[in-house]
Amino acid sequence: MLKIEFSKSAAKDIEKFPAKVQRQIALKIHELRENKTQTDVAYLKGHAPYKRCTSGEYRIIFYVKDETVFVDFIGKRNDSDIYKKLKRSGK
Repeated sequence: MLKIEFSKSAAKDIEKFPAKVQRQIALKIHELRENKTQTDVAYLKGHAPYKRCTSGEYRIIFYVKDETVFVDFIGKRNDSDIYKKLKRSGK
């Protein structure tokens, strides 16, 4: 089983969401922890090794290194703001 680490940005993002959304995201991240080869996970073009997956109307940006899932960004799925954050971070 993989470990999970949240960036400061992702931890702040998830705290802003309602409890129901927090539970949905937590379940999705737990699924990533159990099985890192899920069907709804895709690499982000131009941002290797980052991957994305969706949880309801939210998108989770993460990467897997060694035995850890690093969650860097969480945001609205249809909002380009999450990708702007990724570009600004220089990752």
